[in-house]
Amino acid sequence: MDDMETGIDHRILAALRARAADPRVATAARALSGAGEHGALWITAGLAAATVDGARRDAWLRATALTAGAHLASMVVKRIVRRPRPPHVEPLVRTAGRHSFPSSHATSATAAAVAYGALGAYAVPPLAAAMCLSRLVVGVHYPSDVAAGAALGALTARVGARWMKAGAHGRRGRRS
Repeated sequence: MDDMETGIDHRILAALRARAADPRVATAARALSGAGEHGALWITAGLAAATVDGARRDAWLRATALTAGAHLASMVVKRIVRRPRPPHVEPLVRTAGRHSFPSSHATSATAAAVAYGALGAYAVPPLAAAMCLSRLVVGVHYPSDVAAGAALGALTARVGARWMKAGAHGRRGRRS
């Protein structure tokens, strides 16, 4: 990144982190960040949907697998890039690791938004967007980390969309 991009990244992060001065915003951001750790919220939601929507169980399980796969992909990229977390803001939460790029929370949230949204879970995209913003409010990612994570999550879910949707029809036409 050049100095101008880095400066913008720092300024946007500082501005969003300042929103945490409102205790309601800080509490909500902490809660979202905690729920999204290791993709837990999204994986749990996908498994719950697979349990209650028996007719599309295979599609939900595949969508959940795509979400978990996106999260794992972000962890691999994170270990390769090794960008440190922002040092210029005080974080509101502890993190599982030292590396910032890409945001694994944003990756799994966006993968879930795309995959679960395709199955009709229309509440997921706004919640995923809030999850992405929470990582900036709690001060543990640069905006470019979140944007890269969101792009990786969307790409993963889109690449697997055909496979996921095949699960919605997989029970029909099977021979016993």
